[in-house]
Amino acid sequence: MDGLSIARLRMHQQHLSGPSCADPPSVVRRLGCVQSQEYAVAKWSLAQRCAPGVVDADVQRLLDDGTILRTHILRPTWHFVLGAELGWIQALTGPRVHVFNGYYNRMHELDPDTAERTNAVIVAALSGGNHLTRPELGAALASAGFAATGNKLGYVVMFAELSGLIANGVRRGKQHTYALVSERVAAPVSLSPEEGLAELTRRYFTSHGPATVKDFAWWSSLTVKQIKQGIALCGPALTSAEVDGRTVWFAADGPEPAPPPAAALLQGYDEYVVAFSDTKYAYNLAGLAPAPGQYNENSMFHPIAFDGQIGAFWRRKLTAKSITLEVDLFAEPTARQRKALTEEAERYGAFAGLPVTLTFV
Repeated sequence: MDGLSIARLRMHQQHLSGPSCADPPSVVRRLGCVQSQEYAVAKWSLAQRCAPGVVDADVQRLLDDGTILRTHILRPTWHFVLGAELGWIQALTGPRVHVFNGYYNRMHELDPDTAERTNAVIVAALSGGNHLTRPELGAALASAGFAATGNKLGYVVMFAELSGLIANGVRRGKQHTYALVSERVAAPVSLSPEEGLAELTRRYFTSHGPATVKDFAWWSSLTVKQIKQGIALCGPALTSAEVDGRTVWFAADGPEPAPPPAAALLQGYDEYVVAFSDTKYAYNLAGLAPAPGQYNENSMFHPIAFDGQIGAFWRRKLTAKSITLEVDLFAEPTARQRKALTEEAERYGAFAGLPVTLTFV
């Protein structure tokens, strides 16, 4: 096994090549959690792994009805997670994320006793089917004597998310809302801490592997000790190999991977790209990058994979009637790859419900 083999197997296990997932909930279940910072294109990441025909409105309905929830979980950042599975994943990883958030919680005087009170205010404000925006939650907190705006309000609300109390509600136009998990999830899955650790470990290395313990620690916020325990709990379900001086873990019964797609229009926080720290290099073995000064640290760009390796970035320019995808090539694609990229852009347009124009800059 080498870096190219890692990339090829990951694409297959993440359903970017080979068989498609049945539907968006199957994608989220397969991957465990799906980073969803950039909301619009994160929904594309789910549809992309399904058979053609899934559109933005289909994914939005699943988020509005609570089948899929969007919340702060894992590192923490925004992720999609199945509503029924949010509880056990948050119970396993949330305490670790509270540790990571400790500096900002202390800065905002959000000690455990205070957080217990702010959580109670938030729960009361949302009870009875209320779906409120973050500023509306801020107003409820202010009325209860807890003034919080901006970054402080974000951490107060995040504390309630990481405690498994709240997640997204029904979208109100372009505004995101929060709602009570207890009112959105009718039949939550219940796992013991040991069962949860084994399941998340198995799921990560099956869907994201081959990957290292360090990769999983980055993705999950779990400790190395916890991860080693999780691997032991998985027993023969996982196997390992040595690659470039690293031990990588993956499903023992994994299939022979299908060839990677000639072109894949990925979003910048796609799990194929963002879910690794130690072996991130596998998707860009040539080390291709934009020219110096072309982007700054605040630029948002999305990668294009040609045969599993990054060969370009794209930006989305949206109007009411069309989408333009500006593509910056790092390497000249073959005719086969260009054709596949055109087809991928057309599929994205069908998902978004708007005609797409490709331009090369």
